Amino acid sequence: MEEKSPSGVRIGPLANLDAKEYKCHALHSDDVVWREKNCYIDVWIELLHAHGLAPEAMLPFVIGIDFEEDQWTFCKPSHDDLYEIYGVMVNELTVWRPLLEHALEHMSRGSFIITEAPAFWLPDTASTDYRQNHTKTSIAFSHIDAVRQRMGYFHNAGHFFLSGEDFIQLFQLDASTHPVCLPLYAESVRFGHGPSVPADALRAASRTLWRKHLKRAPSSNPVLRFARRFALDLPAMREQGLAHYNAWAFATVRQLGAAFELAAQSLQWLGNGGEAECPVAAQAFMQIALDAKAMIFKGARAIMLNRPLDPLTGLEKSAASWETGLQALHKHFASK
Repeated sequence: MEEKSPSGVRIGPLANLDAKEYKCHALHSDDVVWREKNCYIDVWIELLHAHGLAPEAMLPFVIGIDFEEDQWTFCKPSHDDLYEIYGVMVNELTVWRPLLEHALEHMSRGSFIITEAPAFWLPDTASTDYRQNHTKTSIAFSHIDAVRQRMGYFHNAGHFFLSGEDFIQLFQLDASTHPVCLPLYAESVRFGHGPSVPADALRAASRTLWRKHLKRAPSSNPVLRFARRFALDLPAMREQGLAHYNAWAFATVRQLGAAFELAAQSLQWLGNGGEAECPVAAQAFMQIALDAKAMIFKGARAIMLNRPLDPLTGLEKSAASWETGLQALHKHFASK
């Protein structure tokens, strides 16, 4: 167990959460196709899970993602959806003083803080960015021990812990190191602020979200548009190299694959232990997730080894799966 501060007090609504014993949600298990989706949706999956709530219920929003010329829509749950089904209130935090001061004040009153952070100071990114790259990401504080400079936080697929220099640099406590610094974007999150849907009615509420977000789905096939743009950009990506490709792939192929795996998992959860709700759509969306996983590796090999790659052919099945899934969902929910 982590040591407590000399006063025996940690600040935060999950002050007793132990990073070493925490078990991540099944959406982040080792056997999923895309274990890490994006930093923001990953934080929400674990925040809800830590409160005993089913994160699958919020996921219908992913059906609205679109290809936006140089990226896929960055998946983020609607604050309205979070309030309506979980009773969670989310507001932007005005960072007008040091972030640590805001965090201690708000967390002592039961709120969480979700904030942008440099992965350079996050130990859970040891295999990628920790002490290597100042990549921007989102984390949620679970508890803070300001005396010992320790903090628990949700990030990516789990709950972690940092201290010492990482704490000092994350909160920019060493002013001489940061002579000029823009405030980070942050949100204040409070559970239990509004009426939440009872557990036995959560699936019905999630079906309502599916109907709502289906109306926001793209009117033309976004996978086909993406494949065409990929084919156009591939020669330039070969010249720019693997680092450029990896950044591009995160904003495109990963967002596509992770979003549709979440769509399939939401429909499976709606089946409540049996056959997935609208199994045709669930199967089609999982196929997109699998195809995207294969494509991200094919693209990397094409860049590194100058191998031939035809994105139009490679994504043809995914484009058909998108059509199949959308048609099946519209028919399914129209009949309910």
